[in-house]
Order: sequence, then structure tokens, then C-alpha cells
Amino acid sequence: MIEINDVSYRREDRWILQDLQWKTSANEQWVVLGRNGSGKTTLLELLMGYQFPTTGQVNVLGHRYGRVDVREVRKEIGYIGQSLMEKITLRDPVWEIVATGANAFLRLYEHIDDEIRERAQENLRLVRLEHLADQPIGVCSQGERKKILLARALMSNPKLLIMDEPCSGLDLYEREKWLLDLAALGERDVHIVYVTHHLEEIIPIFSHVALLEGGQFIAAGPKHEVLTEQNLSQTYGMPVSLDWMDERPWVRVKRTTNR
Repeated sequence: MIEINDVSYRREDRWILQDLQWKTSANEQWVVLGRNGSGKTTLLELLMGYQFPTTGQVNVLGHRYGRVDVREVRKEIGYIGQSLMEKITLRDPVWEIVATGANAFLRLYEHIDDEIRERAQENLRLVRLEHLADQPIGVCSQGERKKILLARALMSNPKLLIMDEPCSGLDLYEREKWLLDLAALGERDVHIVYVTHHLEEIIPIFSHVALLEGGQFIAAGPKHEVLTEQNLSQTYGMPVSLDWMDERPWVRVKRTTNR
């Protein structure tokens, strides 16, 4: 699904990513963790073909970037992130926002087939927001908007779904509701790359984790092998303790005594 070989990315005089090696398979669902500035957003930009590596190769869904039209590859990729929400017109009705995902548009400028509208309604039912179909997205809560973006991302039946901190700004209640809807994607044939700062968002649907720090992977692989106190302490630059509850990891900062 994704294969990154010897990838480094330089912006002006700073290396953002260095010597990355990463390979994912279709039956794996991945979470990428890391501190602010660790290179997570740049990694996603490389996966979507919005940036190209200074050195190395990026292969996504069987396509090698630099040899294909990335606009065609993006049609197979769903995306959820704050940058997308900032481009959406808040007065547009919810069902139209969802329907734009079928052709990767930001607004509808022509007649929409009944089939696309029906699929938009179906995806809204999936996230339990069909009752908001005709409401402007501007009146929806932050949690509802995140679910609407999820419904939109699924309109193109993507092979790869990239999510950049989708629970950012949500309170505990809205976050857990959103994660519940995300868990339903386990029944779909879609490969997920999910970026977050928060370990507790690693719900059972996720099988693998990559830890990114200083533009390099500290570890990447099955979550129970990668999520160790030693690896996490190195990733976050402080001593932490780790507990598992209901197949979700929970982390705490260890108290240190200064003398």
C-alpha cells in the first residue's frame, strides 16, 4: 500500500525528514505518533503528492511518485484534516459537502446525479447525521463537522484514508463518539493512516504504530511491540508509564524528584 525508501526532505537549510524506511500492507491500519515538529505533516504531504522528497522514493497504492500523474492517485485517497475544513463554504448544506467527495471538489457547480446524492445520504447515515442533511454546515458542532468530513472522505470509496489529527478540538464526549464511528470502518476495505498526538485515540481497529521524532522513525510495527515505555519516553522526551485498558493504550508522565 505504502512503500517509502531512503526518503529525506529538506526545506531551505533544515532537514525535516531523514532516511525514512516504511512499508505498509493492505491488512494493516496505522497510527503515526510524534511531537510537534517531528515531521508528521510533511510525511502526509509526501503521501498525497503535495510535496516530493529531496532524496528517495515514495510509492503509494502501487504508484511511484515522479512517474505518475499524482492527481489521478489522489482520486484513490481520502483525506480528513483541518486544512480541508478551512476551505469549505459554511453556508453550503451538509449533504452537498459530503457529495463533493465523489469528485474531490470543494463545492458543487453542476447538477448532481441522484445516485451521488443517495450515496451522500447513506454515508451520513453511517455517521448518524442524516437528520442534518439539509442544514448549513456552519451551524454544526465541531464534532459533527469532523463526522461530515469522514462521510465526505468515503464518497470516492478510497483505497487509502489519511487522517491528520481528526479529533483535534473535540471534547471527551465528541471524541469518543467520533472514534466509535471510525471503528465501523473495520468493515470496509480501506487502508488507514491516522496521525495524532494522543495515544488513547489508538482504538482496537489500529494494528500498527510508527513513532516519529526529529524526522526519523524511532520504531514502526505492530502496536504492542512499538508502544513500550522506553520507545514512548524517547519519542516525547520525558519518562512515561504506559497502561492498556480495553485494548487502548493510556500514557502518563512519570513524576521525577528534583533534589
